Amino acid sequence: MMLAGCPVPNSAVVELARILRHNGAGNLADRLDRAVADQVKLLALTFPERAVLLAALEDPPDTLTELRAVLLSDHRWRLAQGLD
Repeated sequence: MMLAGCPVPNSAVVELARILRHNGAGNLADRLDRAVADQVKLLALTFPERAVLLAALEDPPDTLTELRAVLLSDHRWRLAQGLD
């Protein structure tokens, strides 16, 4: 599945949903689980959702480090542009 323009294996998306639930973001976790179950190839994320993901991935497992890097780069760009 593509998240934030980054390919993420379904097993890593399931792990991400688990992390999100642990961090109190059950709605987003449910959305990711449904996307995996429905075999979604590309999941659009809102900017607030991206911020939740970035916060949840403070110390990501190896399978989610690339996603964290993409989210962090996007966040830094948005800050530099005065968009956040």
